[in-house]
Order: sequence, then C-alpha cells, then structure tokens
Amino acid sequence: MDYYSSQITKLIEELSRLPGIGAKSAQRLAFHIINMPQDQVDRLAASLVDAKANIKYCNECYTLTDEEKCPICKSEKRDHSTIMVVETTRDLAAYEKTGKYEGVYHVLHGAISPMLGIGPADIKLKELMQRLQKDVEEVIIATNSSLEGETTAMYISKLIKPTGIKVSRIASGVPVGGDLEYIDEVTLLRALQGRIEL
Repeated sequence: MDYYSSQITKLIEELSRLPGIGAKSAQRLAFHIINMPQDQVDRLAASLVDAKANIKYCNECYTLTDEEKCPICKSEKRDHSTIMVVETTRDLAAYEKTGKYEGVYHVLHGAISPMLGIGPADIKLKELMQRLQKDVEEVIIATNSSLEGETTAMYISKLIKPTGIKVSRIASGVPVGGDLEYIDEVTLLRALQGRIEL
C-alpha cells in the first residue's frame, strides 16, 4: 500500500536515484522541497535544468564548465607547462582547495579497470597525449591509490616516458592523525618510499 500520493512517491523515487541518497534521505528531501517557498523550488528546478543544458567539458583539460575553457585553463597566472592528471572533477576541486598547486589539470573521467570493461580508450587519455604536443615539462599523476588508479598511473607513465617529459606520481601514505598500527602494509610501504628529507 502506498503511503503517499503518486506525485510524492514519484518525487521520492527520483531523489532516491541520486548517488548516496537512500530511501529515508530521499523522503526527507522530498518533504523539504514540498515545504519550500515556490520561488525557491523554481530556482532549484531552473538551476538543475540550466546545469544539464549548459555544463560541458573544458576543451583543454576536460573538467566540467559552462564555457569553452574553464577558469583554470584560461588563467595566465597558472603554469601551463605542468599538468596534474586526476580521475574526476571532484579530485581537481580537492587539489584546488589546498591553494598550493599552480599548474593546470587534465581530468580523465575514470580509471582503467579491465574488470569493469573500462580500457584506455574509455577515458580521456588520447586527449592528454594531444596536450603533450605543446610545451609541457612535467606530468603529475594524481590518480587514486586503488588498483584501478595504480593501473592507470602505470599505463600513463609508460605512454609518456618515451616523450622525454618528466613524469611523477603523488606520494601517498599515512594520513595525518593516523595510528601506524591500524595502517595496512601497502600504505606503510608507500609512506616509506615517498619519504622526504627534513
């Protein structure tokens, strides 16, 4: 038996299709939206429609933007000779929050995963190689430390090394505040290998 009218049920079902939103969260969001003032609901609906219609890939780094080039690629203050390769736009945003990286990015939109049927042609690798025809001095590979991320990093490294461009990989290891006894062996080994002189 349905507890709600068909309109409410439909709204809850649509919201529950969003990643990370379960049935209870979808229900809570649905009732929040229903109780919002009409002008706020109109703005929310319009922003969803506008985002879907206008957001596309930057034609240089392939992050999501509503212009031909994203603000980072357009900036003359950025070091365009250094490219950090990330898996997603969310990863790019995480590095930008540090405020310390001054180069540009390349967003792959995924990682190589033979088990999921994702190969090199399914991510933005060809586009990365085209970018390397310009004056690029270093490519920093900042894919995740997962099996897929490591596979992708190794593949990219093997593609780029013959070009003579410097290829580096972000260090990974013990998180700040982490207790060594709870850290897995691979992470500890990575932390040891990525050590720096003090």
